[in-house]
Amino acid sequence: MKHNWTYKKLGEVVTIERGGSPRPIQNYITTAENGLNWIKIGDAVEGSKYITSTKEKIKPEGLKKTRFVHKGDFILSNSMSFGRPYILGIDGCIHDGWLVLHDENQVFDKSYLYYYLSSPTIYEEFKRLAVGGVVNNLNSDIVRKVRVAIPSLDEQQAIVRELDGINRLIDLQEEQLREYDRLAQSLFYSTFGDPIFNEKGWMIVPFEDNLEHVKYTTKIPSANYLPAGEFPIISQDVELISGYWNRAEDVFIIPRPVVIFGDHTRVLKYIDFDFVLGADGVRILLPKPTIDARYLLYCLRAIEIPNLGYSRHYKLLKELSIPLPPLALQQTFAAQIEAIEQQKALVRRSLDEARSLLAARMQYYFE
Repeated sequence: MKHNWTYKKLGEVVTIERGGSPRPIQNYITTAENGLNWIKIGDAVEGSKYITSTKEKIKPEGLKKTRFVHKGDFILSNSMSFGRPYILGIDGCIHDGWLVLHDENQVFDKSYLYYYLSSPTIYEEFKRLAVGGVVNNLNSDIVRKVRVAIPSLDEQQAIVRELDGINRLIDLQEEQLREYDRLAQSLFYSTFGDPIFNEKGWMIVPFEDNLEHVKYTTKIPSANYLPAGEFPIISQDVELISGYWNRAEDVFIIPRPVVIFGDHTRVLKYIDFDFVLGADGVRILLPKPTIDARYLLYCLRAIEIPNLGYSRHYKLLKELSIPLPPLALQQTFAAQIEAIEQQKALVRRSLDEARSLLAARMQYYFE
């Protein structure tokens, strides 16, 4: 507990009300100008504290069966992505998947309450108050019982300034990564042109002629892999997962470099270290010496190959032909991409540090 802070149950300091939905809802959806914003979970932008627009509107006659909320109101999701807080940037109506919190006595700075209710501490409190410790849906009674820390408004605003500053740094670094990705793809087009139209007149070759083989399986014999070892594991979503396989005789070690697809996703990645597969559904492309893996990656991204987790789509890849520029030009491009990736690695390290700092400061204030 922080010195001179007050601690109360949330229901003691704010009024909590549940939204409502006119039914059947399809009878109330409208595109008319006098329609009321119909605020749904899907209107919330991931990582944002505000909801500023809606995809749908409802007819004014539905108002008596829902709850109208105002710009500046604080709402909390009570289902699906439960416990997720947002500040409204618009007027509108909320369905019963939302709770609205009215701070009539202006106890809280809204951004302070946003950070507080976003903290892991409060999530754990929701779980503790739920029957059996499992939360699928929140209700107003559970939220009313949550204990909240109430420093002075000046302290709340100081906390918000600090956390907002860290979040601005995180946003800037995330945008830097996106800008590097845009730079890399732009470099591909300026060097090789559009691979679909091949306006630079490169030789066109069958895609499979430039691969050693295509692999679509896993060799790990059990999901009970060891917690530490030599070879990182690649999961279905083409991400490293928190584990290593250290029994080389049990697995097929993927040589480097390769291009990989995740199952049920269009994610493409370039891997330049040895790894093993942790799940079925990763398709591995092993380029021959005639084609550089970095060039192959960006070529496939530009062509926008559909989901290769489906066999009917993989037939498209087998029938694909691609431009094949001179290998020296591909390698020059690959070196430029590597330089960009090195810069991205620096940004990622800074981003990880900023996220860790945010987590540490939130734990300090809201533990």
